Amino acid sequence: MTILGELTRNHRHDLEHQQREAWLAQIDILKEQLVDLPDGVLHFELIIPRMGKRADCVVMIKGIVFVLEFKVHSATFDRYAIAQVHDYALDLKNFHKGSHGAPIVPILLATESTASGGSPSYASDLVAEPQTIGAKSLRATLIQVIQDTPTSSLNSTEWATSGYQPTPTIVEAAQALYQNHDVQEIARSDAGAKNLQETDLRIAQVIERSKAENRKAICFITGVPGAGKTLAGLNIAAKRASGHADEHAVFLSGNGPLVDVLREALARDQADRENINKSEASRRVRTFVQNIHHFRDEYLQDQRAPIEKVVVFDEAQRAWTKEQASKFMQAKRGQSNFAQSEPEFLISVMNRHTDWCTVVCLIGGGQEINTGEAGLVEWLTALAERFPEWDVYASALLDDRHYTVDTKAVAFLKDAHVTKCPELHLSVSMRSFRAEKLSAFVGALLDGNAHDARQLLESLRDRYPVWVTRDLDAARDWLKAIARGSERCGFIASSGAHRLRPEGIHIKSKVDPVSWFLNDKLDVRSSYYLEEVATEFDVQGLELDWAGICWDADLRFIGSSWEAHAFRGTKWQTVRADERKRYLKNAYRVLLTRARQGMVIFVPQGDDTDPTRPRAFYDETYAFLLRCGAPTEPAQVAAVSPYIL
Repeated sequence: MTILGELTRNHRHDLEHQQREAWLAQIDILKEQLVDLPDGVLHFELIIPRMGKRADCVVMIKGIVFVLEFKVHSATFDRYAIAQVHDYALDLKNFHKGSHGAPIVPILLATESTASGGSPSYASDLVAEPQTIGAKSLRATLIQVIQDTPTSSLNSTEWATSGYQPTPTIVEAAQALYQNHDVQEIARSDAGAKNLQETDLRIAQVIERSKAENRKAICFITGVPGAGKTLAGLNIAAKRASGHADEHAVFLSGNGPLVDVLREALARDQADRENINKSEASRRVRTFVQNIHHFRDEYLQDQRAPIEKVVVFDEAQRAWTKEQASKFMQAKRGQSNFAQSEPEFLISVMNRHTDWCTVVCLIGGGQEINTGEAGLVEWLTALAERFPEWDVYASALLDDRHYTVDTKAVAFLKDAHVTKCPELHLSVSMRSFRAEKLSAFVGALLDGNAHDARQLLESLRDRYPVWVTRDLDAARDWLKAIARGSERCGFIASSGAHRLRPEGIHIKSKVDPVSWFLNDKLDVRSSYYLEEVATEFDVQGLELDWAGICWDADLRFIGSSWEAHAFRGTKWQTVRADERKRYLKNAYRVLLTRARQGMVIFVPQGDDTDPTRPRAFYDETYAFLLRCGAPTEPAQVAAVSPYIL
């Protein structure tokens, strides 16, 4: 009863009878099955921070980490439970420092089953395939694994205190922050990653100053792809909403797929946790994550000051230019006299406040991917010409060429009244936790710099596999084999990749981002099925664990540089406008930075009998990728810490 008492005392929620009975059953099984085994350490209810869940038990014996998940009063092993215990093991391997070099064996126990275990089947990173056994087989299974696994010198005390450095997906982060978890609980804290807390603290200081002095302020946060800009924005909105309810903080994004996926994920999670109707959960989450266009349209009709005092604009560089906004308003909203860029209008809405407000703009480098997206210059122009009284706080790298190439914007940023803040730049990719230099590699590749790309890719080797193939089936087989547990894989391609259709890749067949990103392996609409391909518009701001990049002839390496093409009617046309070239290159930048753990790039063979896709359209691109160091066979992921370089 002492063990049960400790479990009860540390249980955060109301203790249900079912949970108490499950613990008692587990305790009885472990007392019987662990007796006379070599000295070990047993942890009950081990917190898995990134997933917001707890593993039933973790047992350490002879330097081997056993993750045990119980199915009390069950004789079967469902697919979800097997994936869950596998996920726990993978999470420890990737994010728990003490587990990086340890063999980890996930075990699912159904107490009414008579199934027995066997020898462990380890992947290259020393995470074994899950074993599914009955409770009476636990002892024999542990002994078998110990016999078949070389012993290690892992110290149980050091293991327990070694630290957990999780890197959540944006969906996991949104769910945790919406539940009022601190960003420290879910984000990496190692010295190599930019401390999100510094950014959060700087923004909090700006808000408090604006509030105290009745000022209006705008902050520009920059970051490399995957550095955590959206996470930072969600954290700001969540903290201000929970701790300062009078501010009505909100996270706004014009990225429709991102908004839809986050809302659906939050609603599903809340409905499941609180046992409420999903429509009620959906209604609640709408106040936390909103579509920026709905916000815009509401205050186009309503001339009052908005209720929100703190507004976070995600992917602010994608807001519309004056021309694009005017065209849309006239055609879709009947506003024939609308003559403002989207940034100017959004600032004007917040400027209706007579006292104070704070706007936070998240700016991605090289992320403009669609005609009419304003980039940074429209925000700065509006501030300079119409709202000079606003306080401007800018990332120290905002005038870098990766964030703006507009000379007018650069000149404005040199103005003395713009406060430069190093804390507002997120420099290290958190999405690719195995490869912090991924964005630099992608940048070199798209700059046509094979030498630098090769060197950067060499530094990623083994920890973050990148390989190239001309066989789509080989790419598909690898993705299916490499993704374990609920790790998500999927095929992605440029929205201009029209001549991948003969390969069975139909970019014109629109995916449902919610189903593609959130549904499980049994749903043919999900990314797991590797049938439907998502484009840059579907995946921007979101991520996969493993990605298959399908490269078409819209972006070709010819001679010594990239050339852009668009398929019109029955043939390719050369793209000559610099803006459209930049959009296409940025589309591939988005695609190449979606994967958290590794990717395969598929370049078709082409067909000389088809004038729309002769081999020459693809061969030089393939050759350039080889010069960048991409191998033609996948390397195994080494069993080392992704943080140890």
